[in-house]
Amino acid sequence: MAAKLGITSPETLRKWLRQAEIDQGVRPGVTSQESAELKRLKRENAALRRANEILKAASAFFAAELDRPGRY
Repeated sequence: MAAKLGITSPETLRKWLRQAEIDQGVRPGVTSQESAELKRLKRENAALRRANEILKAASAFFAAELDRPGRY
């Protein structure tokens, strides 16, 4: 069947079939929608962590500037 569909690997077809069964609720596992949402949340979490680190560094920098004696 894989060859008739132009798929080079029969295993690819098996994986697609298993995922389709999971998505339909026939087989237990993580659905495609859940997997996509998890990936999105992981990317968002990583971006928020980076932003948090930048803000921490900036606040430390500005706090150090405030502690320095005036240059007037």
